[in-house]
Amino acid sequence: MLKQIRKFIFFFLTALISLGFTALPQSQTGLAATNVNIFYNFGQQITFMAKLSASAPIQQAFLSFREVNEQNTRVVPLTLNADGSTRYQYDASPHLIPPFAMIEFSYQATLANNQSVSSGPFYFRYEDNRFTWKQLSNGAVSVHWYNGDETFGQAALDAARTGLQGISQTLPVSLDAPVDVYIYATFDDLVSSLALGGRKWEAGHADPSIGVVMLAAAPSDTQSIDLQRLIPHELTHVMLYRSLGNGFNRLPTWLEEGIASMEELYPNPDYTRALEAASKNDSLLPLEDLCVSFPADSGRAYLAFAESQSFVRFLRDTYGNTGIVALTKAYADGLNCDLGATRAVGAPLNQLDARWRESVLGQNIAGVAVRNLLPYLIILGLTLIVPVWGVIHMIAKGKRNA
Repeated sequence: MLKQIRKFIFFFLTALISLGFTALPQSQTGLAATNVNIFYNFGQQITFMAKLSASAPIQQAFLSFREVNEQNTRVVPLTLNADGSTRYQYDASPHLIPPFAMIEFSYQATLANNQSVSSGPFYFRYEDNRFTWKQLSNGAVSVHWYNGDETFGQAALDAARTGLQGISQTLPVSLDAPVDVYIYATFDDLVSSLALGGRKWEAGHADPSIGVVMLAAAPSDTQSIDLQRLIPHELTHVMLYRSLGNGFNRLPTWLEEGIASMEELYPNPDYTRALEAASKNDSLLPLEDLCVSFPADSGRAYLAFAESQSFVRFLRDTYGNTGIVALTKAYADGLNCDLGATRAVGAPLNQLDARWRESVLGQNIAGVAVRNLLPYLIILGLTLIVPVWGVIHMIAKGKRNA
């Protein structure tokens, strides 16, 4: 029941915030904050304005604020004008805040009678306001874009709806809290937004804890294919988080990205070619090397995505959707990359890797193993040949002496 109440509050709060900055209903705490306003330029500065009053003269006032998933709260002293008004400008350029993060802030004061009082909390979404966003919604899902007409927005919303239907065949889908999809017109626009928020560049980005998805797609003849590939991929990250909570952060990278890639409505055809070439050249990446992260090199990272998608699809074909869910739960419980697979489907990861290579890629694992070990076998043979020859020589000499 408590979990459902929290979800309702989050949904209600986010719905209000989508209309602008808001404050939750609250009991009187001794400090009244009126004329509360927020102005900001994304990636540059945030200005907090309010008028404070209390039952006794205010000796000192403070503003505290943080991104809702941040552990540290920023607390700054305020200067009060004679009428109780205050204004504080925060320099966001060196102190990066993630794009579309939800910011919580409140006011505190020490009164002349040494009583400490507070007001708030208030909330607003730190939207990338460098662009004028359009919006379409269907229930808890909203898409936002700034380049293209309503047809483009509807195509994005349809991709989200169809994608969620597909995801629900594999994973639990929770729409108790809103999901917002922000579509940048160019890759450079997306990269700049992520950089201003302290995030590394990616082809797409999901912030599952606040239900935000960011990606780059432009109106074009292939827009439906692009949207139906990108949006379900990022939405899968959100649904995995909602299904597993903090255990989401323990998932192996190959599993998280493999499931997300598998849910793309139009899988990348180049993945198959990349796998065939790597298999032929014996350059496939061991799955155990993809547990913590993908390679930094773009080419090897691309291969890692291709392998993860194919491997997870193999696991689903072999063990069903229940096997995929069992894997996510085993890893969310904190089991390591090998033990999680053993508990979930009864086989260690390296054994599953070998089965996948044999059944999907047609590799002769025994032949590959012998070929990989051949240099060591030759060295071993050369090392043993001298003492073995010596023993044979001693035996022969003994027979002649006899």
